[in-house]
Amino acid sequence: MKVGLYFGTYNPIHVGHLIIANFMAQYTDLDQVWMVVTPQNPMKKNHNLLADYHRLAMVREAIDDNPLLEVTDIEFHLPKPSYTIHTLVALREKYPNKEFSLIMGEDNLRTLHKWMNYEEILNNHFIYVYPRALTEEEQEKMQRKQNRFTEHPKIKMVKAPIMKVSSSLIRKAIQDEKDVRYLLTESVHKYLTDMNFYR
Repeated sequence: MKVGLYFGTYNPIHVGHLIIANFMAQYTDLDQVWMVVTPQNPMKKNHNLLADYHRLAMVREAIDDNPLLEVTDIEFHLPKPSYTIHTLVALREKYPNKEFSLIMGEDNLRTLHKWMNYEEILNNHFIYVYPRALTEEEQEKMQRKQNRFTEHPKIKMVKAPIMKVSSSLIRKAIQDEKDVRYLLTESVHKYLTDMNFYR
């Protein structure tokens, strides 16, 4: 089974995340997409970041009825801070019959060379890259820096929908008492409302 790993803090998970994850599961050769909920980085203090179990619960709520999407808390049980290479090793050991690939936005591809053991990641895993909404300046910078990776045999550029919605936009909107119901699934919106999060 081919599994795409879609990492994120999901603070909160929103329709943009779900559209990308479902697109990858439907329109590529991946059999499933696993949402990897990343824990609080101990090196960074983010007071807006909800507790790990709340973010995990919201992802579960959001994808509950989609058999192509799963959620994993694998990184909650690994040493901090989390490095992708360590997560991949742990997953390969736990699920030896699955072939794991990464899913990332093209902005992350630009900085892949800064990742720990990125050569090992590229040697052992495919990377599915989706487009991001970028300014002209960001696009030019991307084209200059990405040449080393876009032609790599393990990189798969996927023409997925371009999403402009972000978790930070949603958190700010909630603080400003705006209606965000159409940016979230109904179950996640209810969870946030019931818990009075981000206010």
